[in-house]
Amino acid sequence: MTNSGFLLINKPQEWTSFDVVAKLRNITQIKKIGHAGTLDPFATGLLIVAIGRDATKQIDSFMGLGKEYIAEFVLGATTDSLDTETEVVVDTNMPEITHEQIDTVMKELIGDIKQIPPMHSAIKVGGQRLYKMARKGEEIERKPRPVRIEDFRLISDIEKENGQLILEVRIQCSSGTYIRALARDLAQKLNTTGYCRALRRSKIGDFNVSDALEMDQINSETWQNLVKKLEIDVIDEKGQA
Repeated sequence: MTNSGFLLINKPQEWTSFDVVAKLRNITQIKKIGHAGTLDPFATGLLIVAIGRDATKQIDSFMGLGKEYIAEFVLGATTDSLDTETEVVVDTNMPEITHEQIDTVMKELIGDIKQIPPMHSAIKVGGQRLYKMARKGEEIERKPRPVRIEDFRLISDIEKENGQLILEVRIQCSSGTYIRALARDLAQKLNTTGYCRALRRSKIGDFNVSDALEMDQINSETWQNLVKKLEIDVIDEKGQA
């Protein structure tokens, strides 16, 4: 048994990443706990959590690893938060969009691109979190941020729902990519609006959510047997696995 190491957690929907950390602090009675990459409350999936001082010292090594997400995008509607947290507004002027057009635009978004972060994000501007400003109805200019999209593709047939298009997609990307912003940008290139209706982080580097624990598997009696040492394979100059 050990008091320091890592847990791969399958974050539940509606939990914040900090909720996971707080719960584990209560279970382990260890204050020094951190995670390697925030997930939005509406998202599920892989969260790497470091337990104890020795493990938390290694978090930066995991933060820069590439990520993989499985997401459900809606074209023809949007929300202020670009996810399910706020009210849906339908695009009544949505054009006809073909499968070929979607494929073409997805390919255009692969590579080094710049994203404007959503207002509903945790970035600080002038010492304030953007999402706190957004909740007050404020919107400010955000500078585009460079990210890299390694792969972006459909993984199932396109469905139609109430006049909107539902896309199930897989995205492999650099750390710092906003998947909600990718839904918005894809839609804009197709002359409509879009948002992310479901999001699951499936991989961080070579670590897979299929190996992750559910929160109800972890308690004061089991956690020490569940923590493990994690090793990262060769990392390239961009911090990608």
